[in-house]
Amino acid sequence: MSNLSETDLHAYVDGQLDDARRVQVEAHLAHDAAATERVHLWRAQNEALRAIYNAVLNEPVPQRLVAARPSRGRWPQYALAAGVVGLAFGLGWMSHAYRSDRFAEAMALPRRAAVAYAVYAPEVRHPVEVGAEQQDHLVKWLSKRLGNELKVPLLTQQGFDLVGGRLLPDTKGPGAQLMYQDKKGQRITLYVSLRSAEPRDTAFRFSQEGEVAVFYWIDGKLGYALSGEMDRASLLAVASVVYRQLNP
Repeated sequence: MSNLSETDLHAYVDGQLDDARRVQVEAHLAHDAAATERVHLWRAQNEALRAIYNAVLNEPVPQRLVAARPSRGRWPQYALAAGVVGLAFGLGWMSHAYRSDRFAEAMALPRRAAVAYAVYAPEVRHPVEVGAEQQDHLVKWLSKRLGNELKVPLLTQQGFDLVGGRLLPDTKGPGAQLMYQDKKGQRITLYVSLRSAEPRDTAFRFSQEGEVAVFYWIDGKLGYALSGEMDRASLLAVASVVYRQLNP
């Protein structure tokens, strides 16, 4: 679907497309990560605006604002138009700020994960702080520091064994990194980050950070990002297993 427009995306988010067009848009979104990201952000924006304003929709008009309608003149229409313009401007500014903040936070997760991968994956002698032979200690330690139970996915069927993990500084406190390696020495890392926003869930998203491919998602209070220097399809296969194990 090469002629997808911003209007189509907005109409899709607002549920204004007919069935045929909706199917076309969904088919396009399956192969367009950037457009999918915009759809997620716009839906979150709509939910936030509804949460803020739905409660006042049925409130009575305050008595001080009720006035007798003049018999002549057109100023009430002009005042109404000005009010609508002002409200639209205000909502537009709020939604832009909200969307910008959410977009910045969403984009920060894969970038931090890719940087952590680039720093520690090449390490020969000290790739982790706590090795896989102390997995119980590693899980308890990182869970305590994150304030959330940390689960360690098992990826032996995908050819990867746990190397270990480490504590990392994150934007809002501690973060964690788990490292895996296959028999050829290829490494992947699972970055775990505490979120500052309200708990929520998201589906897979993909980001290419230089040579590092990243699949990331949000699960409640934690953000996860699986990183590796491998092609998108191969990393997706592993990321799908990780996601299923963390969300049984």
